[in-house]
Amino acid sequence: MASPVRNQTDRPLDTLSFEASGPPTIMGVVADHLRRLGARTDTAMSAASAAGHLSLEGAGFVPVDASVRWSEGQGGPVDEATAQAAGGIMAVHGRRHGAPRGIAADFVSTATAVLTVQGLLAALLGQARGGTTRRVTTRADHAALLTVSQYLAAEGADDGEATELAPGGPPFTSADNVHFELETLDPGAWAAFWRELGAPAEAIRAGWRPFQFRYATACAPIPEALHRTAGRRSWPALRAAADSSGAQVCRLRTLRERAAEDTGAPPWSLRPGPSMSHRPSPATPPASLPLAGLTVLEAGRRIQGPLAAHMLGLLGADVIRVEPPGGDPLRGMPPTCSGVSARWLALNRGKRAVEIDIKAESGRRQLLDLVSDADVFLHNWAPGKAAELGLDSEDLARVRPSLVYAYTSGWAGRLRTPPMGTDFMVQARTGVGEAVRPEGEVPAPSLMTLLDVLGGMLGTETVLAALLLRERTGRGVRAESSLLGAADVLTAPALSRLAEGREPRRRPGFRRPLRTADGWVAVADERAAEPPAGLGELPTGEALASLTGRGIPAVAVTTALARIADDPRFAGLVGSDDHGALALTTPWSLT
Repeated sequence: MASPVRNQTDRPLDTLSFEASGPPTIMGVVADHLRRLGARTDTAMSAASAAGHLSLEGAGFVPVDASVRWSEGQGGPVDEATAQAAGGIMAVHGRRHGAPRGIAADFVSTATAVLTVQGLLAALLGQARGGTTRRVTTRADHAALLTVSQYLAAEGADDGEATELAPGGPPFTSADNVHFELETLDPGAWAAFWRELGAPAEAIRAGWRPFQFRYATACAPIPEALHRTAGRRSWPALRAAADSSGAQVCRLRTLRERAAEDTGAPPWSLRPGPSMSHRPSPATPPASLPLAGLTVLEAGRRIQGPLAAHMLGLLGADVIRVEPPGGDPLRGMPPTCSGVSARWLALNRGKRAVEIDIKAESGRRQLLDLVSDADVFLHNWAPGKAAELGLDSEDLARVRPSLVYAYTSGWAGRLRTPPMGTDFMVQARTGVGEAVRPEGEVPAPSLMTLLDVLGGMLGTETVLAALLLRERTGRGVRAESSLLGAADVLTAPALSRLAEGREPRRRPGFRRPLRTADGWVAVADERAAEPPAGLGELPTGEALASLTGRGIPAVAVTTALARIADDPRFAGLVGSDDHGALALTTPWSLT
């Protein structure tokens, strides 16, 4: 095979071309990402098949084929709606309502597309390092499970959640009808905000815990007294209370507002460092995973950074997690398996850990020693923290010029004076709260942390693109992805509808599952405009038989995530780790 190194390139897929066909909700996103990474195509994408196929080739690489399916076998998902239903997404997203609800945006399709691009980049990277991968296979039902992997692990844990799972949650509504999100990680700021508004002390105390854990539970049964308190104050008064307390509030922006400020920027940035002699990474045996022999240092917190590194580990990288002295406090967060947080295991199993006090000079020296032998340094620290500590990309490049410095941020510096870069605030600020709800419903960000998950997956894609660019140029790369980028990818179809003069939101009642006598069923999007009557009197099995007998594709809605491990629709996709926690198998097939 010819050498893929090409020192003139600025994008990892320059000189490559592809042809694609299949479901537009998946393959359209794949094609868009490949183009943005430098690949070209001379043919229009065909949507004739329910399965997706893509062929990618270019000088110096053996052609790589990718195939994408909704599921495998009978009874599995056949489109976005049924994938959300079977994969547990409707159950988790619907917790705040007390019943399953579909996400009006194409969340599973987008996640599947990102997985597919990851697989293609990993295959090319593996080839550049001596591997032989020529085929990538992904499945949308597997992607759906990946997006709820934390909730899946938690439901199968030894003990219960840290707080009650019950309906409720933000956003709040002001007296002048402004819907807004509130954010703070500080219980003192939470209490000060509500005290200034005159909320009852008992409601303030009772509200903190469900609010604090809403990102983990996907619901927040906050006392109604707090909603009433917010509803008695004007938006200017609420902003003033936030300013004085240290909390933050963000008005829910519309998709039209987001479209007016959108620049069309890619969801990532790749900035190669200075030219240098090419230092190829260690060769990997043909049978190894494409990232075998590479070292990733991860200093992540919560979901976005840890998930990005976790997926790099699944592709063969040796991931070393940098934790503060005493270890990551989230290791003990309920619910647990064998004494370790099930949710933490879903994001961090298989990683090695080292405790470093990066605030101390000796700790920073220790970190730089690790960087000197690393291929990737990945973090999602608050903006400015890396520079303040002397650990920004320029600082680390002096130690390791060939390093891929990966920053998974909230806003990527693309907005002026943005709010705190957390999942719910980014959803609020970018119109996601509107995109995930059908027309006629009050906008509300999902409590399922859609952007943390999609942002973590996008972070993995960005690192793979940077590593491939490094292979082709011999230069280190600063790579940045963000929750804002994830929001832009997720809302792109809605913004396209808006640009065409159509309603950006889906029709009223879109992706609302149907009640049966003992559960729920979800009908495929193409047949859901006129929901069949009479299903409420039938058991779920008979309701499905009635629907399929009329040629209407439908699936049973998964409401108990722990049962997915025994669900024949997902055979072979769920196992358990050494702690007994439910764990997913690797979401790509690379051959």
